[in-house]
Amino acid sequence: MIDVGVAKNAAPCLALDIGGTKVEAAVIEGGGVVLARERLCVAEQEGGLFESIVGLLDRVAQGKHFEFVGVGCAGPMTRAGATVSPLNIPAWRNFPLRERLKEVLGVDVHIDGDARALALAEGVFGAAIDDHSYASMVVSTGVGGGLVIDGRLLDGDSGNAGHIGHLNIVPNGRLCSCGSYGCLEAEASGWAIEDMTGRPAKDADDATRLRCAEMVGRAVGTLSSVLDFNRCYIAGSVALGYGDEFFANANKVARSLATMRYSSDLEIRRSGLGGDGPILGAALVGWRGALR
Repeated sequence: MIDVGVAKNAAPCLALDIGGTKVEAAVIEGGGVVLARERLCVAEQEGGLFESIVGLLDRVAQGKHFEFVGVGCAGPMTRAGATVSPLNIPAWRNFPLRERLKEVLGVDVHIDGDARALALAEGVFGAAIDDHSYASMVVSTGVGGGLVIDGRLLDGDSGNAGHIGHLNIVPNGRLCSCGSYGCLEAEASGWAIEDMTGRPAKDADDATRLRCAEMVGRAVGTLSSVLDFNRCYIAGSVALGYGDEFFANANKVARSLATMRYSSDLEIRRSGLGGDGPILGAALVGWRGALR
């Protein structure tokens, strides 16, 4: 249950999901009906990434009606995506994504963080439909998140609220991509696990998998007592790939920390979104922006 009402007759949206490894575009009608979609691999773009994205949007939107654009983009970013600086896209630092897209497409463009967009999707199309407050996380190559409290996605002063991956869980721990030490992302993300073990996260041994779950549990358990939510939904190749043991251990650790009476029902669950989650989240960013 969130602050975005998505009627079946909502205006079609051109949705764009920009991550560190892939970019996907789609035209989506209200209710989450995908009319057309296509994706590209960021690493394979020999020319400018923005130019490749424009070509992708042109192909997807050809012959389709849409009234605005919704974008979920890796962050951090300034408010409303006026400029974006995805950590995994070094060529984009303070890149004026919103204005560049408006110039090319000629319609309103609404931008938010990709993990925050996924939190919106979880509340409209996923497992959090009946939840008034919840956390949403992605534990994959990186760790991202969004926080929905009292039915509203928390924005913060700059629109970056929800970066759970940069919650400190190991004092004086490993160096994070953000420049701090001991962040959840530096201890439990795919890139961190590969850096620690010398092999891809999917090939990690049991001890490493359990440690990853413990780190996530620490973060969720701490936040649940601070923000008063009892559900956390997790997506991402690392968490989902580690299976039942990951969720069992993450829950055990989280509950050991969430000892306030109001957080006693805390539960970490799998995301209810499939592969469409990121692009549906981008569309919700567009619809949310248009409603505002």
